[in-house]
Amino acid sequence: MLRLKAIGVIPARYDSTRLPGKPLKDINGKSMIVRVAEQAAKSRILDDVIVATDSELIKNHLTERGIKVCMTGSDIRSGTDRCYEAVKNVDCDIVVNIQGDEPLLNPDVIDRVVDELIRTESAVCCTPVIKIGTDGDPDSKNTVKVVMNNELCALYFSRSRIPNNFRSEPVYYKHIGLYAYRSSFLKTFVKLPSTTLETAESLEQLRILENGYRIKCVEVFMETAGVDTQEDLDKVRRIITDKEGRVGNTV
Repeated sequence: MLRLKAIGVIPARYDSTRLPGKPLKDINGKSMIVRVAEQAAKSRILDDVIVATDSELIKNHLTERGIKVCMTGSDIRSGTDRCYEAVKNVDCDIVVNIQGDEPLLNPDVIDRVVDELIRTESAVCCTPVIKIGTDGDPDSKNTVKVVMNNELCALYFSRSRIPNNFRSEPVYYKHIGLYAYRSSFLKTFVKLPSTTLETAESLEQLRILENGYRIKCVEVFMETAGVDTQEDLDKVRRIITDKEGRVGNTV
C-alpha cells in the first residue's frame, strides 16, 4: 500500500456551553485532552498529532507535558476549520479530525479509517460507524445515525431515526465523529458555504454529500464514550478508574 503522510489534529475549545473548561477536566490524574492526545499518539499510522486550540490555558497545559499544540483563532466556526488552520502550511496527504472529548479513543479506529481512505480512491473522506445495540436509542437526537449503500458509502446522516422502522428487526448505525480527509479536499471543504441539509441537521458532514462528494464508512466494533455533560464525565471517570485500578481526582 502506498505510504502517505497522515497528521492527526485534535480541535480543543476551552469554552463549552454544557461543560465549561471541558478539555482540562481531570480524569483519574490526567486531563481529558491529554488522554485523547496520548491515545491518538498510539496510532501506528499517524506521523504526528497536534492539538489545535484558541486557549492559552490549554496551550500552556499541553506544552508543559510535551504535547504539540497549535494556536488558532477564537472566531473559527467549527472543529474542521480549526483542523485546517493547524495544518494548512504542513505538507501532508491525510488529515484526521479527532474529537477532543473522546478520552476512550481506540487508536485502532484511527488506523482502520485512514487505511480505508487510502484504499478508496473515489472517497474524499472516511469515517467510522457502529451498529446501535439493544441498549442504544436510535431516536436520541444526540446519536447521529447514518445510512449507507452497498459499498458502505454514506447516503445520509441524521439526528432522526433512519431508516424508519419498516420491519420487525431494523438495523441502525451510529456515526462516530472521527474523520480522515484527503488534505487536498479539506482545503476545498472549508471554503464551501453551509448547505440546507447541513443547517437543518446541524451536521457539517452533510455539506460533503450535498456537494456530490463521497464519504466512505468503516464499521468498527469498539464503542466510544464522548463527554458532553457532567454526567458523561462522571461515567468516563468510572470506566477509566475501573480500568486503571486507582481512584482519580474528581475536580
